[in-house]
Amino acid sequence: MANRTRPTLEKRAKERARQDKRKQKDERRLTAKVTKTNSPRGEGEEDPDIAGIVPGPQPIPWDDEEEEVV
Repeated sequence: MANRTRPTLEKRAKERARQDKRKQKDERRLTAKVTKTNSPRGEGEEDPDIAGIVPGPQPIPWDDEEEEVV
């Protein structure tokens, strides 16, 4: 009968380990979600990476130079 209890105990230990790992993973995800929503800039502030970009066609950067007439 000693052989029967050992696999059961191992199974329970594995299941507990899975539950603990799942719990830690959920906590990490929640922490990441909260961190992501609490950005350093305020509600109405513009993202500095895309500040000044206007949707649509962009001006050609080399078009500003004056054309030389030969």
